[in-house]
Amino acid sequence: MLLRAAGQRRAFASISNSNITQPFAVFDRNVKRIQRDRAASKNGGEDSRTVDYLRNEVADRMIERLLDIKRTYNSILDVGSGPGHFSRLIESKLTKKVVMLDMSEKTLRRDDDSEFEGKWLIPVERIHADEENLLQAIAPGSQEAVVSCLSLHWVNDLPGVLVQIREVLRTDGVFLGALLGGDTLFELRTALQLAELEREGGISPHISPMTDTRDVSNLLGRAGFSLLTVDIEDVTVAYPSMFELLQDLGDMGEGNAVIGSRHLLHRDTLMAASAAYQALHGNEDGTIPATFQVIFLVMRSLSLYE
Repeated sequence: MLLRAAGQRRAFASISNSNITQPFAVFDRNVKRIQRDRAASKNGGEDSRTVDYLRNEVADRMIERLLDIKRTYNSILDVGSGPGHFSRLIESKLTKKVVMLDMSEKTLRRDDDSEFEGKWLIPVERIHADEENLLQAIAPGSQEAVVSCLSLHWVNDLPGVLVQIREVLRTDGVFLGALLGGDTLFELRTALQLAELEREGGISPHISPMTDTRDVSNLLGRAGFSLLTVDIEDVTVAYPSMFELLQDLGDMGEGNAVIGSRHLLHRDTLMAASAAYQALHGNEDGTIPATFQVIFLVMRSLSLYE
């Protein structure tokens, strides 16, 4: 279990939604970009670096899966790369080049190359683009490998993005991804729902809907991938209280971006949610656990293994 140290508490707040015209949109992508830009810019990026622990842990688990494929590449495209949680783990024996792509330019450029001296031993290119419009930035059939570490849970059309990833891959390409599953933060979700029902007489979504693990294989198959490997692991982090969890989610740029949701919570509702969280899920040492369900995806081209 990962452990988050105690820190300063703050109110649970987020940005108002902008007008949305995209059909079937669940998330306001502009709000999400602003959240991530602000998180990466706060205190010169120091607050953002403090909460890299989750993505760093998932990136460590992803790199093991990439090494298991036992192949080298001329280039690897990191979609939704952030500042490079996964890319910085890639060594020159795997690829000659890494391309990082992210919708948040401030997140993408939070750390310059000197931050990774001794780790990034290969050229790194950074592209500011939205992964929902991947084909506008990356040419079809141009990539040998695409990876994505904890960004796809914020796209509105996951099947469509998976199709775009397949289209930018060559016929013998590899896709390796990690996204948050439906049981992510179930402790927080239940505590907030109980508190809102008790204090305000209704509930509003404060945690974004995640992909159901049962749908993942079907989504990949519909996108045209073959030789699928899907496995699920939980990453559990211990926090001093619910308020430190909320603070870290904000510093990660993981605030609520669901269209039409009611963002503000009254103080007494927050206090009731914190008490419910501790009562229902608290650890014996007084901390509270937060579960992040991670779905790992590997697409292997038939030509690599037949």
